[in-house]
Amino acid sequence: MTQHVAPASLTSFDPLPLKPKTHQPKTHQPKTHQPKTHQPKTHQPKTHRLALTVTLTGAFMAIMDAFIVNISLPSIRADLHASFGQAQLIVAAYGLVYAVGLITGGRLGDLYGRKRMFMVGLGAFTLTSLACGLAPTPTVLIAARIAQGLSAAVMFPQVLSWMRVTFTDPAERARAFAALGLTQGLASVAGQIAGGVLVSADLWGWRPIFLMNVPVGLVALVLAARVLEESRGQAQKLDLAGAGLSAIALSFLLYPLIQGRELGWPAWMLTMLVLSVPMLLLFADHQRLKTRNEDSPLMDTRLFRHRAFVLGVTALFLLCTILFSFFVILAFVLQAGLGLAPLSAALIFLPLAATYVIASQVAGRFAQHARGMLIVGGIALTAGYGGTAAAYHWFAAYPAAFVPAMIWLGVAQGLLFTPLLNTILSQVPAHHAGIASGVTSTMTQAGGACGVAVVGLIFFAAVEAMQATGAPPAAAYTTAFALALIYNVVAGSVMTGLLVLPRKE
Repeated sequence: MTQHVAPASLTSFDPLPLKPKTHQPKTHQPKTHQPKTHQPKTHQPKTHRLALTVTLTGAFMAIMDAFIVNISLPSIRADLHASFGQAQLIVAAYGLVYAVGLITGGRLGDLYGRKRMFMVGLGAFTLTSLACGLAPTPTVLIAARIAQGLSAAVMFPQVLSWMRVTFTDPAERARAFAALGLTQGLASVAGQIAGGVLVSADLWGWRPIFLMNVPVGLVALVLAARVLEESRGQAQKLDLAGAGLSAIALSFLLYPLIQGRELGWPAWMLTMLVLSVPMLLLFADHQRLKTRNEDSPLMDTRLFRHRAFVLGVTALFLLCTILFSFFVILAFVLQAGLGLAPLSAALIFLPLAATYVIASQVAGRFAQHARGMLIVGGIALTAGYGGTAAAYHWFAAYPAAFVPAMIWLGVAQGLLFTPLLNTILSQVPAHHAGIASGVTSTMTQAGGACGVAVVGLIFFAAVEAMQATGAPPAAAYTTAFALALIYNVVAGSVMTGLLVLPRKE
């Protein structure tokens, strides 16, 4: 399917039809056409690079703010005298609203314009970051985090859809998605390290972790108004009923997955989880009917007739269950099991982040071999988790021994994540870019939540079982870690199998 994009873009600029007209008026034709041919070549690439930087700045802030609060939470709780439940909501509220709003955010870009909605989301994200940084009470901070997550849900899908629509050349698009991979890798690690550094510096307690978004957001907003090009899809109106159904269904699914373990899985939360299934089916049926009637559905179900898209987003979902859960349980092993300080634990992730960035850039330069890289990356990632489990089981007393495993996993993830995003969105027609970006982003967040819930259940159950036998913390946490990674190996194998399947429609 990716091969169809390049010919379409070439035919729209094909000079052959002009030849009959250029032979007769030789003196006039060059004068009229010369300024037009030089203008795009000299200005458009630079504008696109600057525009890409602006959009990736917004993506960086949205991703970083999902991580930066984790390491700062003890300071926030002490300063605002927050309860444990309130502290959990400060983290969970952002992630939940962000995940729930992504599909609607993508559709808003199709309807009202991707540039406009990116700027609306970025402006709101900047204001809500200011509100978070100045929050006087836990309740105000939770409300501001909800608004911040909603702003990110409006902003982030526009980044993916803008890249899909703007970069029509497959090689350029692959490099753009590689830059997105670099941004995501840096944002996830920078969030944890920057949180530790800023809180340790004690400039104004925990508040700078939010306030630093304000000047960055304002500069990005000014540049976005100047360099971004407007584009929109074919939607004529917003499907409010569909937006409501998707929000309810995803909330019923994701809230228990995010908060269930912390709250001890009460009956009402299990009920929500069960009810999420019929709610998702109701939403799917509603969207199928709206699509059949050509009534501007929130999610055009014809998108799922593309075999490559379905296989791709399923593989992405499985990949995110692996990646998100690995970071969470590894943080517990390093800090609660091996006794490392938060900043020292964050530094263990640096080899993985560095190699992930390098591998993402390399993958972006070989877009023509994307499927082969995805398969190699899937096999390498699956094998890497098996090796990491063995390393933590046998060499738990030597954290430096885990560096080779982190390097291996970083390379494997770099060969997988951004090439997979590029492959998924390249299969989708340009007029479906917004909704496809929303679905892809939602599958990323939903996969992460499901992975943390499933792997966390295995991990913490194993920790409790080991501690009940009198095992010391290091032995309990590293053994539980090795057991939990069995899921990663199984899910990685299934994901790799999906990548091997043929992509023909």
